Formats: sequence, C-alpha cells, structure tokens
Amino acid sequence: MAAADADAAEVERLYELGERLSSAKDKSQHAADYEAIISSVKGQSVKAKQLAAQLIPRFFRSFPALAARAMEAMFDLVDMEELATRIQAIRGFPLLAKDAEFVSKIADILGQLLASEENVERDAVHKALMSLIRQDVKSSLQPLFKHVESGSEIREKVICFLKDKVFPVKAELLKPQAEMERYITDLIKKSVLDVTGLEFKLFMDFLRSLSIFGDSAPRESFQELIEIIQAQADLDAQFNVSDIDHIERWTSCMYMALPIFMRGGSSSKFLNYFVKQIVPVFDKIPEEKKLDLLKTVAASSPYSTAQDARQLLPSVVQLLKKYMPGKKVDDINHNYVECLLYTFHHLAHKTPNTTNSLCGYKIVTGQPSDRLGEDFSEHHKDFTERKVTAVAAEPLSKEEGGHCQIDPGHTNDIPNQFFFLLSPSPSSSSTVKACLPLTGTEETVRAASKRLTQGMADFNKAISSAKTEEEKTKIKSDQHKSTMTMRAYNNILAMAQPLRAKSPLFIGDKKITLSWMEQPKKPAATTAGGKRPQPATNGNTPASKKGRGEGAARNQLVNRAFEGLSRGGRGSGRGRGRGGRGRGWGYR
Repeated sequence: MAAADADAAEVERLYELGERLSSAKDKSQHAADYEAIISSVKGQSVKAKQLAAQLIPRFFRSFPALAARAMEAMFDLVDMEELATRIQAIRGFPLLAKDAEFVSKIADILGQLLASEENVERDAVHKALMSLIRQDVKSSLQPLFKHVESGSEIREKVICFLKDKVFPVKAELLKPQAEMERYITDLIKKSVLDVTGLEFKLFMDFLRSLSIFGDSAPRESFQELIEIIQAQADLDAQFNVSDIDHIERWTSCMYMALPIFMRGGSSSKFLNYFVKQIVPVFDKIPEEKKLDLLKTVAASSPYSTAQDARQLLPSVVQLLKKYMPGKKVDDINHNYVECLLYTFHHLAHKTPNTTNSLCGYKIVTGQPSDRLGEDFSEHHKDFTERKVTAVAAEPLSKEEGGHCQIDPGHTNDIPNQFFFLLSPSPSSSSTVKACLPLTGTEETVRAASKRLTQGMADFNKAISSAKTEEEKTKIKSDQHKSTMTMRAYNNILAMAQPLRAKSPLFIGDKKITLSWMEQPKKPAATTAGGKRPQPATNGNTPASKKGRGEGAARNQLVNRAFEGLSRGGRGSGRGRGRGGRGRGWGYR
C-alpha cells in the first residue's frame, strides 16, 4: 500500500511540474522543474516514467543546456522492460530533433529498435523514424545506411524499412530533387559493397527510378550505374571456374545491367571479361551455368558497340564450331546454338566486314577494314567452303559429316548450302568442297522439330484425361517446355538460313525473339480488304512490328536472373577475395 501511495505521489508531483512549466511565460526560469522531470526516469514508478516520457520531449526545446541529459534519459526509457514506457518514449523522439547531431543519434537508436519483436512497438518505431526523416532527411538516413554498410545485426531490418517505408515516398522526401537524389545515391553506393543478390537488386531498382538516372539523363549517369554493377560482379578479379558464386554473380549482374545497356551504358567491361576470362575455360564450367552465361551474352549483344563486337566475334565463332554438328544427329543443344547464332548475327550486323577476315566472307563496306585484298581463303574453308581431299572412286552421301570423300567430277551437283565448317581429310589427292555443319544443324533441328510437333498434339488430350491436378500440372509443365523448345528450333532455322550466302545479311533487328523471352503479340487478323501482314520467318512478330515492347522482355530477364538470389542469406558466400565481401548470390 505504501508503494502504491508513493507511486501515486510521484505521478502527482510530475503533473504539477508539467503544469507549472506549461503556464510559465519564461520557462528558462524553471530549469529545476525540468531537471526534476529528467531525474524521475531513475525512480521506481513505472507510471511516473511513462509520464516523464511525455513531459521530457514536450519541454525539450526550452532547455538547451539540459538537452544532453534529457536525451540520455530518453535513451534510458527505450531500454525499460515495460512495453508501454518504451512506446511512449519512441513516440516522443521526433520532438527532440532540434539539430543534426541529435537527429543522427535518434535515428541510430530508432534504427536499432527496428529489431523489436512487438508489432505495436515496431509500428511506433516506423512512425517515429518517418517523422524524423521528414524533418531532416540527410541526418536521418545517414545512420540508417551506416547500419547496412557496416553489416550490423539489424541491417536486414533497416533494408526492409527503407524498401517498405522510405523508397515509396521518395518524391516527397528527396527535395531539392537533384541534390537529395545525389546524396542518397552516394549512400547506396557505399552500402552495396556487401549485400545479397536480392538486396543489390532492390537498391539498383531504386537508383534506376531516380530522375538523375532517368531517360533524359546524360550518358555519364548510365555509366555510373554500370560501374556500380561492375564492382559487384568482381570484374577485376581473376575468374575461378570452381567459384560458383562468382559465376552466378557475373551472370546476375549482367542481366541487371541489360536495361542500362539499352539506354547507352557500356557493356565493354563485361564482354571483355567474358572473352578473356570465361571463354578459355568454358568447357570446365558446370553445364547448368553455361546456358546462363550464354543467355546473358546473347541478350546483351544487340547493345554492344562495333568495337566490342569485333572483340567478341572470334569467341562466338569458336563456340559455334563446338556446338553445331557437322552431320545430322539425333538432337543438338538447341539452347546453346540459339544463343550463339543470335549473338553472332547481332555482333556481325554491327561490324559485318569483320567476318571477312574471320569467316572468309566477301562483304564490301568501302572501309579499309574490309581487307578485301588479303587472302582469307583458309578462314573461308573453315567457315563456309572448307576444302577437303577427295578419292574419285568413292561416292558421298550429302548427309555425311567429318572427313567427306567426294568425287571431284560431281562437286557441281552438290548445292552450295551443303558446304560449311568441315575438317580436311587426312589424306590428299584432290580438293573439293565439304559438307556443311550448318546444314547438319538444320537437318537435325527440322527432324527434331517434326518429332516434337507430333508429340505436342497429344498434350491437350493428356490434360483432358488427367485424373489429378498434380498430373495436369506436370503435363502443362512438359507442354510449356516443348513450346519453348519449338521456339528455339524455329529461331535456329530462321538464323541459319541467311548465313549460306557469300555476303550474308546479318539479323540486327527485332525479327528474332529469343525463345525464353516474352514473345510479342501476333498481329491482329485483318478485315476484308485489309492488307495482310508479312509472315515472320521464325514464327514471331515481323520486323516491322514492335510487339509488346522491350520493357516486358527486359523485366523478365532481370527477374529471371534474381529468382532465389538470397539463397544462403547473409551467412553464405562471405569472402570474395575482398576482405570478406559477399553474402552469397545463389543464381538459379
């Protein structure tokens, strides 16, 4: 009973002190009253502490000499065991934000309180932080980003707060716009040195949404974004084929950079790394990662420069030779071939005369780099009409590959399109043209496509007869895979056909849509008397039609790249050879 009376008396005393301060015209004359309120935080009364948590912020600005003591008292209150006391103190913090130093300290403490397991307390922290940020954006955000940068235990909570509460209201908070967008960009650049893949994507998406990186921004702004991504991809590090995390990070970062390549950012450093570091050890890379690498290069090839194209083309041709069969086989790695042919076309379109010295074509642009006066017949043999020795008496099946034996008297009966990419015979008596691996590829794809078409006709029947949802889901999944495979087959055939000519026309427009990308809408049927649309050579929208635009395909690529990037969370993948950087990216 005595304790209750003492508690009530303490509460009553604080009310009197508060009323006296409220009514005083010159509050500075009542510093003793304010000191007494501060001191009550050290007492035993829980209710008195709750009341002090209200009174200290209310009169804080009237007693600058006591500001430090008042601040310490408030920090003590948020450490109390009683939830109600902590919440009251949290709600009062924004009233203490009288200068930048106090704002930073308060934001730091509130940032730590984001880890609270009590929903009501966490909600109070969110509101208090947002109130603080609206008062002083710079001084509030700096300590929050410091938690992310330093890798403190609450970094993930801080990132979630930024994502859910701060980023959505950037237009309100970042004023003046250019100055504040630059400020938060600098904070983010420091913070992304050690993040997971999903966290990095979150920050990059936010940066791309800022006006300083908008469509009207100068090219230098796009390049700044590219440099941030390049740093994350570790392009200065020696490539280690056994470092799966680095492979995943490189692939994911390049996918993320695609929208920026489209807007003028340079892909040179990525492509240079691919040529010099990855291609030489491509065979040693795990199979499940090879396709991811080829997809990134293919998707970026339309946005490469002519200089980059000249550098990359030899590597692409090298890989094409490896994965295109010299004769008809049961099947090919259609995904690899599709990627490589697409890349070859887009690179060659940017620098067609490079294929003269590389592939032995005769493309005339009027530039010295055409090198038409030089003899590249050996390259032509290796890429289009490789000559082999022949034994006159032995007949040749045009579908045979490897070391073809051809009667030299009958070579003119063999269409030119059957000659491509063959090794010379080990023996020598005369020389003739050799069978075309491109034709072997085409024949293989046509046969596989025919089989697949026959099989696809059965999917709808199978779905109708399926007895369980699980069976239907499995069949639909198989149907989707078959559809994607058919798209790849159609693309391969569409891209192989133009390469037969001595001066081929390389595809450098949007006629081909890679099989895994979102397909453009087919043209609407015309009305009577209307003009019929031209058919697409690969079953996609004609080149004159833009389809659904680049945005959908681009977003699909980026989202695909970052599915499950947080695998392993913060604890995995640390130590990228850079002082412990790297939280594990988990590209899948």
